[in-house]
Amino acid sequence: MRNKSNKHLGIEIDPELHHKLRYIAKYEGRSINGQVLYLIRQCIKDFEIKEGAIPFDSSSE
Repeated sequence: MRNKSNKHLGIEIDPELHHKLRYIAKYEGRSINGQVLYLIRQCIKDFEIKEGAIPFDSSSE
């Protein structure tokens, strides 16, 4: 079931990029949404390794 506290992010994506993302997601056994979340998490992890942890203040959301 969907977590109602999660934020929704809508993006526009060109057809070629969508096709390639879908291809990779299927290859890795993920949905497109799962693949996008995986890539976002990897990006954040890489950033925090280089720059330090990003503080999270839930009251500012």
